[in-house]
Amino acid sequence: MNSVYLARQPILNENEEICYYEILYRDSQHKSDVQCNITASATVVTSILNKFGTRSLLGTKKAFIKVDEKFLLNDIIFTIPKEFFIFSLFANISLSNKILMRIDELYEKGYELAINDTILNDDLIQKYQAIFPKLSFVKINFDALDYNDIVELAVQLHANQVDIIATKIEDLKTYELAKSIDCDYFEGYFFAKPVILENPKYEPFQLNVIKLYNLLMQDVNIDEITSEFEKNPEISVQLLQFMNSAAFHFRKKISSIHHVLTLLGRIPLGRWLMLLIYSKSVSKVQKHSALMLMVINRTYLMQEILKKVEPKAGSNMVGEAYMVGVLSLMDTLFSMKMSELLEGIQVSDSVKEAILEDKDVFGEIYKVVRATEAFDIDEIMAFERRYDLEKDTIKELVIKGMEHVSEFENPQDIDEE
Repeated sequence: MNSVYLARQPILNENEEICYYEILYRDSQHKSDVQCNITASATVVTSILNKFGTRSLLGTKKAFIKVDEKFLLNDIIFTIPKEFFIFSLFANISLSNKILMRIDELYEKGYELAINDTILNDDLIQKYQAIFPKLSFVKINFDALDYNDIVELAVQLHANQVDIIATKIEDLKTYELAKSIDCDYFEGYFFAKPVILENPKYEPFQLNVIKLYNLLMQDVNIDEITSEFEKNPEISVQLLQFMNSAAFHFRKKISSIHHVLTLLGRIPLGRWLMLLIYSKSVSKVQKHSALMLMVINRTYLMQEILKKVEPKAGSNMVGEAYMVGVLSLMDTLFSMKMSELLEGIQVSDSVKEAILEDKDVFGEIYKVVRATEAFDIDEIMAFERRYDLEKDTIKELVIKGMEHVSEFENPQDIDEE
C-alpha cells in the first residue's frame, strides 16, 4: 500500500470553538483523498484511525468521514464506533430502497448522518426531503454556491432540525455570508488568515505581554523584570497558577515571581508569554480556540522536524524553531502585517527571515509545516528527499502532532488504547 497521509480539518461554531473534525486522507502516489469516491474509500480511513487510535487523534470530538454507496451497504459499517464518527454521504448517492433501508438501520442504532459538500438548491431539498428526519447535518460548499433563494432553503433545513455546515470558508467575506444565512458550523481555515487593518490597535493586555517578553529577551536585571511582572497582576496570577500546576513537580508551592524567574528561566518564560497572548486574545470562552491549537501544532512540528533534520541541535536552536511556530500566526491575531509586527518583538534575524522569507533551515521547516496543513504531499516528499529523511518521517510527526494537540486540549480525557 502507498504511504497514507492523514489530516484533520476543524469544524467550528460561530464562537470559533472547535466542535468536530473532518478526517482527510491522501496517498502519496495518486494524491487521492476522501472527496473522491472512485479512488478512496472510508474503509481506508477507518483502518488508519484504528491503527493510530481514535482518542489519540480526536480527543473528545466526533469526526466526519465520507462514505460512498458501496461502503454504506457493507455491514462493516456497523463496526465503526458511533461515539467517534459521523457518516458523511456523498451528495450524488442514489436513494434506492437498499440505501433508504440502510439509513433507517443506522439511524435506529444511533449513528449520525450528514450529506457531504453540496450546493444548496431546490433539487437538493427535493431529493433529500424524505430522509431529513434521519439527517443531523448538511454540508454546503460555499466555493460553488448558488445564491438564489439560499436563505429560504436554509430555513427549510433548519425547520427539519438539520444543522448546516458551511464548507470551503477561506476568507472573512465568505464567513460573513455563511453567518448571514444562519449556518450552524463552519469549515475552512478562515480563522488563520490575517485581516490587515490600516490602524491596528493592541489591547492593553497584549501590549503588557509583549513588553514583558521583550524585557526577558534583553539584558535586564531580574529585579526590574520582577517589578514589571508585579505591575501586571492578571499575568502574574496566571503565571503562578501555571507554575503550581501538575505540569511541574516542585516540592514546595511557588509564591513569588522572582522565584519563578529563577526556576523557569527567561526563554521558557518568554515562550509561555507568547502562548498566553493567543489564549487570552482569540477566544472569550473557556475552551481553547482553533487558532491556539493550530499554534500548538506548529510549534510542536517546528521543533520535532528540526530534531530530525539537525540531530545535534542545541536548546537555543530548538527554541528558535519554537519561536517561528509561535509567531507564525501573530499577524492573524493582531491584524497587522507580519513585517511590521516583528519589528516590535525581540527575536533573532534567523527567526524573522524564516517567517518572512522561508529562509535557511528554519524557513524550510516552516514551509513544510504549512505544506502539512495544505495537504501538499509533493512538498512534503521533496523535503524528506532534500534532507535525506526516511520515508514517512513527516507523516509520523504529523500524527504525533495531532496526539499532542489533543492532549493539550483535553489532558484529562485522552485514554490510552
